[in-house]
Amino acid sequence: MTLLQHELTDFTVQAFQDNDFHEVTKADVLGHWSLFFFYPADFTFVCPTELEDLADHYEEFKKIGCEIYSVSHDTHFVHKAWHDANEKIAKIQYPMLADPTALLARDLDTYNEELGQAERGDFIINPEGKVVAYEVISSNVGRNAEELLRRVQASQFVYEHGDQVCPAKWEPGEATIAPSLDLVGQL
Repeated sequence: MTLLQHELTDFTVQAFQDNDFHEVTKADVLGHWSLFFFYPADFTFVCPTELEDLADHYEEFKKIGCEIYSVSHDTHFVHKAWHDANEKIAKIQYPMLADPTALLARDLDTYNEELGQAERGDFIINPEGKVVAYEVISSNVGRNAEELLRRVQASQFVYEHGDQVCPAKWEPGEATIAPSLDLVGQL
């Protein structure tokens, strides 16, 4: 079953951000683009490299109107402890969501029941709260923030220009394709 066009369920979770705790709800996600970035757990090995990569690109995501939400089963207290203990994680300015009951991980079908934690899944959510792109990969393979940024930009483009599609490796400003009968078999 695909999760494309799946609308996020109502949720309220705790977050750690800017050295403070606050709630994040579905209402906070609506009206702008979002990247939900699931990872297995705090204080692990691949996770800090991914989260630092996202932190290094956070301003680029913000410039295109996309908020990053990192998500694990850890509590917001554990997120703070990790932030205080690790210089890579200390760079993070985006909200770190606590999902100890796996509400979000189950809703987006990235929860591994056997391990009791989320798989590495990233979900691009449009302003209506619907999934427009996602990927779930093995827990021992890290992801690339630049590629995630490119996928958000492509998703935004086709959202605004429904009559066009983005070819492989498309970057903002490059040519797109307007599908037509004349192009069948020509590309």
